[in-house]
Amino acid sequence: MLCPCTRHPRALNLVAMKILFLGDVMGRGGRKAVAETLPRLRADWGLDFVVVNGENATGGMGLSGEHARGILEAGADCVTLGDHTFDQKDMLRAIEGEPRIIRPLNFAKGAPGRGHRVFTDARGRKVLVAQVLGQVFMKRAYDDPFSALDAVLRAHVLGGAVQAAVIDIHCEATSEKMGVGHFCDGRASLVVGTHTHIPTADAQILPGGTAFLSDAGMCGDYNSVIGMEKDEPLRRFVTGMPKGRFTPAMAEATLSGVYIETDDRTGRATRIEMVRQGGRLAQAGP
Repeated sequence: MLCPCTRHPRALNLVAMKILFLGDVMGRGGRKAVAETLPRLRADWGLDFVVVNGENATGGMGLSGEHARGILEAGADCVTLGDHTFDQKDMLRAIEGEPRIIRPLNFAKGAPGRGHRVFTDARGRKVLVAQVLGQVFMKRAYDDPFSALDAVLRAHVLGGAVQAAVIDIHCEATSEKMGVGHFCDGRASLVVGTHTHIPTADAQILPGGTAFLSDAGMCGDYNSVIGMEKDEPLRRFVTGMPKGRFTPAMAEATLSGVYIETDDRTGRATRIEMVRQGGRLAQAGP
């Protein structure tokens, strides 16, 4: 991983937009990592826009209004959700009062909140953020993510109406995530997968200029089973029988995600790097 803060100042593209996306925040440990690390990264890396997926931030299941405020206060410009969007019942109300929280576009007709929004960064540049749920191996039959995204991207043309566009594809199958990446190539600055909590090693810029990563990983304790304490998941795998509840692992969390830079004129990505800060998966810069 090339740490963005280590680049020599003369190498910086001064017209680039610098965007950080952090993967699923997992429980108290993930919230603590975001609160302690994101303000430093925002300052040291000169970040223009930060998106955080927070759908597991409250006890590993959903996001409460209080914890959403904490993530936003730590430096996130936008919080995306996922299939656990309304597991915390107060989110039904909180999402209506906080436009910086984005639920999936194709979650359910009539669901509160919005699946996309155009934000404005400190320099006045427009940033589209949208999220969709995949259909493959998911517990529910969600609406078609491709047609939902197509309508939004047609209405917010990259390099025209918006200077950057970030798409969060929340689903199980890497093939479906890659399909969304290629479907959006040239129309989004970044397509990044969430939901599986395991960071992938396929960070790349697609032929049309869209940065892509199959899964950003989680902001959580990796000495775990996808963020949960190991005992109960292992018991269920071995015996097929539940005994207790899943609980988030509480050792030091790794902040996982992806950093990109974009060309202001076109909105296309010029650089992509995986981010691993702290915990078991931390990587040093060059």
